[in-house]
Amino acid sequence: MKLKVKYFASIREAIGTAEEVVETQAGTLGALRDQLIARDEARAGSLARGRSVRMALNQVMRQEDAALADGDEVAFFPPVTGG
Repeated sequence: MKLKVKYFASIREAIGTAEEVVETQAGTLGALRDQLIARDEARAGSLARGRSVRMALNQVMRQEDAALADGDEVAFFPPVTGG
């Protein structure tokens, strides 16, 4: 299936792109995150397990067990802080 994947803030800066189309067999957000981590060092560093990363599926914040479907939009965000 094909997914539109968006990256925001420091994740976008580390990866060097704001969005991409990803072909995947991942069934959940967590599995997609693992697949992206395995792609290259930039993604591994910014999406790594142990790092706080928020995820949205079709513009709704979701947990890692959320199921994916062809054509979904996935977004990855670093923790949001304010001041």
